[in-house]
Amino acid sequence: MKQKTNQIVAKFKEEKTNLHPRSLHRMAYDFDKLIQNMPSLKTFVVINDYEQQSIDFFNPNAVIQLNKALLKTYYQINEWSMPANYLCPPIPGRADYIHYVADLLAVDNNGKVPIGEHVKCLDIGTGANCIYPLLAHQIYGWSVVGSDIDPLAINSARKIVNNNLNLKDFIAIRKQPQVNSYFKNIIQPKEFFDVVVCNPPFHSSLKEAQDGTIRKLSHLKKTKITTPILNFGGKNHELWCEGGETQFVKKMIEESVAYKSQVNWFSCLISKEKNLNFIYQNFKKLEPIEFKTIEMGQGNKKSRIVAWSFTKRNNK
Repeated sequence: MKQKTNQIVAKFKEEKTNLHPRSLHRMAYDFDKLIQNMPSLKTFVVINDYEQQSIDFFNPNAVIQLNKALLKTYYQINEWSMPANYLCPPIPGRADYIHYVADLLAVDNNGKVPIGEHVKCLDIGTGANCIYPLLAHQIYGWSVVGSDIDPLAINSARKIVNNNLNLKDFIAIRKQPQVNSYFKNIIQPKEFFDVVVCNPPFHSSLKEAQDGTIRKLSHLKKTKITTPILNFGGKNHELWCEGGETQFVKKMIEESVAYKSQVNWFSCLISKEKNLNFIYQNFKKLEPIEFKTIEMGQGNKKSRIVAWSFTKRNNK
């Protein structure tokens, strides 16, 4: 039994090779270091079944404190908060998305990841947490525009940016006044973006979103949960839309045609692998110059990025 326990602990300590090679989160969280930078995290740290320090990921307050500690320790974000009931993002997975689109841009930059404020990124649906703009700027120094339809999310994102002086000149938050529009009203005339990122609502109905949250909580708690915690899963518009992610991405692809000269690479996170064929069919109808799928993995979960471009390239 002792040998089995040692094997479990050793596995817990293993490097997370499914994360991007440049990820700062490939090893187990260093809670002593995190607590040093964010003392309020200490209250939520426990010893888990692997005899390691961890938090109760079932507890939304614990997850928020962990995020604050990670953002401060690894990304120099000293002030980060968000309203109750909004989606609280997993930092390693969000950082991976940014790393992978950075690799995408490197293809057009002689194999080197482009760094600096001259690189322009647009985040569709930035949310109250503003996570992609924060990471894109702090990791690679990019200039970022974040957009959202929700006034409270917009105010929250702007507050985060304004409360961190190292972000104010490089991140702009724009409100999308028109539901079901992505680039219209946001991309201005003569404005150019190197890459678009987007984490769409995955579910097609409120019930499907609630069922998904219940499954997630049941997995975390290792017992059957029947009612989701109100402030754990996110606002409705963050989790579901009519037609789910397939219809969301379909509309995004269709609208991207009108902005093909103003964006180098469009991209979107896809949660459900079964939806890829539908998305590929829509690519074929609109004939971008190039489209690709980038596989990502965090823990036991796998996701992928679809990316497309109407830009002609000199393939050497």
